[in-house]
Amino acid sequence: MKNKNITPEKDEITIISIGVKLEGSITSDGNVRVDGFIKGDVSANGNITVGDHGEIKGNVTADNVVLGGKIFGTVVSKEKLVLESNSTLQGDLSTKILVIAPGAKFDGNSKMISGQT
Repeated sequence: MKNKNITPEKDEITIISIGVKLEGSITSDGNVRVDGFIKGDVSANGNITVGDHGEIKGNVTADNVVLGGKIFGTVVSKEKLVLESNSTLQGDLSTKILVIAPGAKFDGNSKMISGQT
């Protein structure tokens, strides 16, 4: 039997569906979409999308973050963070580009990071 190494592709998506409740940290080499509830940190080497019904109670780290639901924790988005109109972010954020739609709720401190690492 051959030993096959399975390497996830960066464009693969892990989906936490509506009705799913997860406790613990998540780390992904690809993208993550959260429509359920996570109590714990979420980190991705790709993008994280929190849908309208999604909620994360923990820190979030990704290349890009799109928030339609709720995050209670610190968000570090290496490139771009989008807070959609019905979103809630309660915690500090750090990103290069911040987009806040009318109606979004943000309670915390923001830090704009430069393009230099």
